[in-house]
Amino acid sequence: MPTQDSSSAGPLASFDAICRRTPAVGLAVRGAYHPAPGEFNRELPDVNAETLVLLGFTGSEQWQHFRRSVEAKDGWPHPLDRWSRRVIGALAHEFGAADVYPNGEHYLLPFQQLALNSEPVHRSPIGLLIHPSWGLWHAYRGALIFNYRIALPDAVPLANPCDACAAKPCLTGCPVGAFRPGLFDVQACTHHVSSNAGSACRNGGCLARRACPVGTRSRYNEDQMRFHMRAFLSAATTAARSLPGC
Repeated sequence: MPTQDSSSAGPLASFDAICRRTPAVGLAVRGAYHPAPGEFNRELPDVNAETLVLLGFTGSEQWQHFRRSVEAKDGWPHPLDRWSRRVIGALAHEFGAADVYPNGEHYLLPFQQLALNSEPVHRSPIGLLIHPSWGLWHAYRGALIFNYRIALPDAVPLANPCDACAAKPCLTGCPVGAFRPGLFDVQACTHHVSSNAGSACRNGGCLARRACPVGTRSRYNEDQMRFHMRAFLSAATTAARSLPGC
């Protein structure tokens, strides 16, 4: 469970200071907002949430920070999650904030909704959040929650790039049609990706995701693509084995 320790932060943090600090540890500030009173009372009853700052990746810009880390080389499971917790936990201590994560063990925050509240992203036809600049090539690794209001820059709304995309190649790019409006067929996807026929997806990344014309310059590099596909297959296999009768 996250804890909030404002005593270790010294002077109150500023948004500019957080934005300057995070690139040095391999993260990007993805956005921020002021939660409504009591917004997280159920999930985080011991945390007073006045300001939330979302942290993550944009393209492959931060990837090498992780790849050079101890977690990436130690052979233990979930290296990226462990790296994220170490790095973001250290930032939280430095700034006197609480640290929260998409895969919280004792709590579960709606990170996609946090992102929609924090920056100009939109839901794409295949369910992933799309950014007007980064396209589908970005990720959220965690967030800092402060018990005071930090002055934030004015939000600049940006149009959903999917609205101007008539072809919607993301919906037809999957070889097994795993993506349909409002539905992702996990079983069809994992069966294909783990088969001989799925080597293009397995080694080069999801073909539906790669079909999107937005943010192509920010596509993950091959190493990052393979890492995430392996992690996806591992998580999907573990989930399937936990189902009754499996």
